[in-house]
Amino acid sequence: MVLNNDSSKPIYIQIAEWLETEIINGNINANEKMYSQYQLADLFNINPATAAKGINILAQHDVLYKKRGLGMFVQEQAKDQILLRRKNENLKQMIHDFLQEADYLNIGDQELMELIEKVKKERWENS
Repeated sequence: MVLNNDSSKPIYIQIAEWLETEIINGNINANEKMYSQYQLADLFNINPATAAKGINILAQHDVLYKKRGLGMFVQEQAKDQILLRRKNENLKQMIHDFLQEADYLNIGDQELMELIEKVKKERWENS
């Protein structure tokens, strides 16, 4: 992954999201040791304090837990927690924005559903 320095999203948030994606994809499994702030700092050429902020976000969301003297580890249900949170936060916001845009464009429910089905079909055909 390459961090986007031009993004409006802070680097530490990008780090947290990358780590979550690594967990979702099975690259980091439950009860495995998480990267340290220093490993992340070396990996992404960032300040260790910035990396620590990304790790701390996951600890605050109970995705990670600390073993004293050993570091941070992935919670047993981390993947499910991440997926549920992303669904409840990210997807809801995307749907809200999507529906707001549809209202601006005066697109009715039927036309909206047809558009969704069309995009789903195109996506399936292109995969």
